Amino acid sequence: MKQKLLLALAALLLAAAPLFAQNDDKPFAEAFIVLQLSDADPDVQARVISVANNLIKHYGGPDFVDIEIVAFGPGLSLLYPDNPQRERIESLVAADVRFVGCMNTVATIERKTGKKPELIPETIPVQTGVAHLVDRATQGYVVIRP
Repeated sequence: MKQKLLLALAALLLAAAPLFAQNDDKPFAEAFIVLQLSDADPDVQARVISVANNLIKHYGGPDFVDIEIVAFGPGLSLLYPDNPQRERIESLVAADVRFVGCMNTVATIERKTGKKPELIPETIPVQTGVAHLVDRATQGYVVIRP
């Protein structure tokens, strides 16, 4: 009876393995978090940066938490080189926080203004920011909108 239960449990764990997030660059990460940013409000952007810093502190350092900040729509302005949060962003990049930018938003801005917005070089481009959030959620990341 115990052996059947253990085999069933092992099979269940193997089947569920793809649902658990992992990042080979962060083998000791205990939490996998995506922070959603779709707001140009400087206070909201500062809050997202603060939440990322607080998560790093809470988990005991950048090795123990995997964080992405996904910016799309008006939130893409966080990734502009002249954003007042630039120094704080650089600090988070040094702590291995990834900054993801939506290229659909870039294309929309370019169509509307005739000029492609410049983004910080640390930006990881994705075609669709919202789809990236969905993908991360299915990979086991927790999606938070601070």
